Amino acid sequence: MRAYLDIETTYSGTMSVIGIYRHDRGVIQLVGGGIRDVALYEALEAVSTIVTFNGSSFDLPVIKRQLQADLRAEFDHRDLLHECRRRGLRGGLKGVEERLGITRVSSGLTGRDAPRLWARYEQYADQLALQTLLDYNRDDVVNLAVLEALLDAGNPPLANPARFVKLW
Repeated sequence: MRAYLDIETTYSGTMSVIGIYRHDRGVIQLVGGGIRDVALYEALEAVSTIVTFNGSSFDLPVIKRQLQADLRAEFDHRDLLHECRRRGLRGGLKGVEERLGITRVSSGLTGRDAPRLWARYEQYADQLALQTLLDYNRDDVVNLAVLEALLDAGNPPLANPARFVKLW
């Protein structure tokens, strides 16, 4: 069983959202004070592999530091960032998605928007900001599954940047 995982952080670097997508359960989001190790392990019950994008360098170390949960030691891990780089797909997750035609409801938002949205929610109880953040995180985790399927199907080009050159 696979789980697709992505976190969002605040301006201070603490986690505001842990998003997990599982084919059998859909999207699970731990938010704010609900981010606890017990809840995380419940969401990952029966999972053998965690899939991330740059999770080796960001998501998993942050989770380990803040929750003392060493997911790398307890689960197999597949970091799609490295697979994309080997295939000539550069940029962050949103850039890779764009190149491959993967759409998102939260288009136009980036990881830089996540702390701003969380701050608006905390400071002003802005429910729209929170919902926008949760939609953004949902797109991240669901699109990880789409990206993995494309990579496994061999659809993305293997180091063929000419395919992405715009002709005017």
